[in-house]
Order: sequence, then C-alpha cells, then structure tokens
Amino acid sequence: MFTLKPPVLSYRFNALMTALIGWLTFSGHSLASEVEHHQFFSPTLGYDYPYSIYLPDNYDDQATDAYPVVYMLHGSFGTDRDWVSRGNLQQVADRLIRAGHIPPTVFIMPGSRSWWVDGHNEPARSAFFNDLMPHVEATYRVGQERHLRGVAGLSAGGYGALNFALERPELFAAVAALSPASYAPLPPRNSTAWRHPSFINDQGQFDRELWQNLNYTSYLEEYRLRVTPRGTEEEGDLSPVPLYISAGRSDVYDAEFHARILRQAMERIQPNDVRLDLYPGGHTWRVWRASLPAALNFLFQYVGQENSSEMEMNMAVDE
Repeated sequence: MFTLKPPVLSYRFNALMTALIGWLTFSGHSLASEVEHHQFFSPTLGYDYPYSIYLPDNYDDQATDAYPVVYMLHGSFGTDRDWVSRGNLQQVADRLIRAGHIPPTVFIMPGSRSWWVDGHNEPARSAFFNDLMPHVEATYRVGQERHLRGVAGLSAGGYGALNFALERPELFAAVAALSPASYAPLPPRNSTAWRHPSFINDQGQFDRELWQNLNYTSYLEEYRLRVTPRGTEEEGDLSPVPLYISAGRSDVYDAEFHARILRQAMERIQPNDVRLDLYPGGHTWRVWRASLPAALNFLFQYVGQENSSEMEMNMAVDE
C-alpha cells in the first residue's frame, strides 16, 4: 500500500517556526528590562537635568519592597546614554539579575556638563544631591536607606563617585570606581581635566587649587574620623563604604599607578574593604565593559544587605 509522505518543506517550515518562536521567547525575556530617557527641571542648575534609567524585568511601582538603586556616572564630556550605548549596562544587568547574582535593581545614569563637582561651569555636585536623588526617590520605587544605594562611575565619573562616597558615606552602601580620574596631586598633562570647563577659571586657566580642594585626598581625614570606631556613642557608628577599583594596565593616563595610590590610601582606613582589579588595555570602553560585571558583583555584596553596624545595634536592642 502506498502512503503519502509529507513534503520535506513542511518539516523545514515547522522547524524554522519552532526555532523562531523560541528565539522570540528568549529575546523577549532577555530584553524585558526597559531603558528610558527623561529630564526634569533642576532648581540648582536652572535648567533641565537629563538622566537615563534602567528598570528591571517586571518592575513594579507599587512593590511592597523598594528596589535597590545604583547611580552610574559617565566620564568627561560624556552623556547619560553612554553606559547603555557603549558600556552594555542593560545586557550585563539583565544577565546578572537573571542568573541571581544581583537582585532586580534600578540603575540611574545622570548626565552632567561637569566632573561631578561644583565647578566653574555648573554646580553638578549640589544638583546631584539636592535635585536628582530627591527626584528619583519621589518618582520611582527605590530605597531611601543607605543599604539600598550604591554609586559607581568611570574615569571622571569614577572621580565623582569616589568623592560622593567619601563626602557622604551615610548615603551609600558601596562604591565602584572604574579607571577613576582621581589623580593626585594633579591630573597628568594629557588629561581632559586641563581643558574641561569645570576647572577653567575666569582667566581661562586650569584651576589647580580647585582641583586639589575637590579631589578625594581632601575628604580622606574627615571620612576616616566618621567611619573609624571611636569608642563613644557619638562617634564611629558609621561603617566604611567598601570600594571597588579597576584600571587598565596600559592606560595612557597612568590609571593603574593612581589606582594603586588610591588603594593604599583607602586601605589605611578600611583594610578589608578595598579591592583593585587590573585588566589588559587602556582608558577605553573595552576595559570598562570587561570590569563592569565584577564591579556590580562587588557592589551587591553590600547594596541590598543590611548594614552590619545596624544589625549589631538591632541585636543589642533585642537582647
């Protein structure tokens, strides 16, 4: 008896459709996060403040528990879109969240015309603390406690993130500085700091005094006093802000050298809360993309976790 066989084409078509549906399903899941671009009027700046935001898969504005929030600062002459368009932040965050390495998190990527300082061109530091953070916390379901906040940045953004954490350690659970432009005592001559409007005074010259007053070295002593146990109820009740540093070994700005100096300075204050990773490459997105997963994994050893000193205080009260 002769039996008709389905044409080979139908098998191929079904296989193709199955593969296509699977790809669409996987792609839809992997790209379920959202990146949006917004701006709001900043009273400090006197004009609109731009920022990009990463919202995790199934972000719920009415969630019972607040989401952790990490502020990601761009580099010199950068924009709020750099971390997504060049740094692969969305893909990396999606992957780490899906694997369970970090919790669903909101990432805020602000834009600034400055090096995240109150410089000669704009009060970027004041706008960050006085306008951006309150706007974010009023608009999105993010935590308003220290243990739910982190801050990170690359190059000039690493300079800014480090300064923010040292100046306001009560606000951040951890900080990551990728190839931070935290040069001491002055930036190398090929650094854009020498021509950036933030540090150019009315005479058109680089303001050395402003740089030194705003660099991390000027915050170290006060930071040390705030996070070092003093044996009294009034002082020393704030735990250090753990610091992740990365740099490329062939960085044209000698970022590895300055990163080692930074690590030494911070290890004198918090010897168990500093990590330095070195990567092949220069002052490039290749290095920053490579170090981003490690930086986020480091941050989330602390972000989203109850502060140890707070836990100890609560245990003492319970006893």
